[in-house]
Amino acid sequence: MRVSFVALLAATWLAAATTADAAPCLIVTLTGTQGGPQSFNGLAGAGTLVRYGDDANGCAAVKLQFDAGRGTTMRLSELGIGPEQLGAVFFTHMHNDHTDGFADMVQLRWSFNAIGPKLDVVCSTDAVSPLGVAISCSKFTAHIADAFIQSGEIAQRHSEVKERTPGGPAEVINTITFRPKDEPQVVWSSGHVKVSAIRSTHIAGHASYRVDTPAGSVVIGGDASNDIPAPPRNSSTSDQVEKLAQGTDIIVHSAIHPIMAPGKGSGMYPYAYLRQSSVPDLAAMAKRAGASHLMLTHLIPPLGAEQQFPFKVPGGPLTETDYRKAAEEGGFTGTVIVGTDLKSLRLPAK
Repeated sequence: MRVSFVALLAATWLAAATTADAAPCLIVTLTGTQGGPQSFNGLAGAGTLVRYGDDANGCAAVKLQFDAGRGTTMRLSELGIGPEQLGAVFFTHMHNDHTDGFADMVQLRWSFNAIGPKLDVVCSTDAVSPLGVAISCSKFTAHIADAFIQSGEIAQRHSEVKERTPGGPAEVINTITFRPKDEPQVVWSSGHVKVSAIRSTHIAGHASYRVDTPAGSVVIGGDASNDIPAPPRNSSTSDQVEKLAQGTDIIVHSAIHPIMAPGKGSGMYPYAYLRQSSVPDLAAMAKRAGASHLMLTHLIPPLGAEQQFPFKVPGGPLTETDYRKAAEEGGFTGTVIVGTDLKSLRLPAK
């Protein structure tokens, strides 16, 4: 009995010591890298997963999803992550290529985790565009299940399992809104993880985010661009995102290749090109901010694509090398990751 007690005590002490000594870690994974609402070669729509923890839990104590484009749930499933495991979802803006996958995500969470904790959804307050269009994340989340309610899907599944709330997925969402400002503000936190946001320009209500943890930090720029909509301007990148990114370890940002610029034969709408950040400008911004890693995502055009439908890629499909060369023009000497779905970066590196 004495031996068993001593052995149990030793095992308990060892487990506690191991947990206490476990090193914190951060993993950033691109869950969707398709640029825009077009589809190409099975790429998922825009999204970034941020995981924080330590070596003892596989860097997975906290899981945060930034944007949820088409196919997000499928990409998460390839990582062994179900919607019920997410601590929060953050939207940069309400364009459908950043939101298409959210209905699928919360429908699954409601179906199998309706009595679990609500999912925090963090996004900007209602905004009105210069042309008078109202943009509302809160209405989006409140009405996310309307089609399923009208089809009878929600009532049918609720009739089978009473724990599923009669109002459907909207009732398992805790929507947290904030008014984006020109200075960073904390919009969500949990333990050692803090998420800040800043106003940035793309469409009304666009925001960019920064996640700070003991293992490092990451900025998710979304589709941000400069407040000045067209040349002459110093850069296509956002001054606000650059402010948010000072001293960060990783910048994740949508990227457009200069080959798609007006006058080069792509036929792309000038406004569409100009409201994205170009690769050379992103690289220059990352250098100024002091970042160590730049993850290019939401690629326009995707690697290997002959079109950014309906616009053509002048000179033919681009390669990873083409994107790297464009980044070199910006003078960034850190690590450049040209985004493909499920590309990951871990801090500290193993």
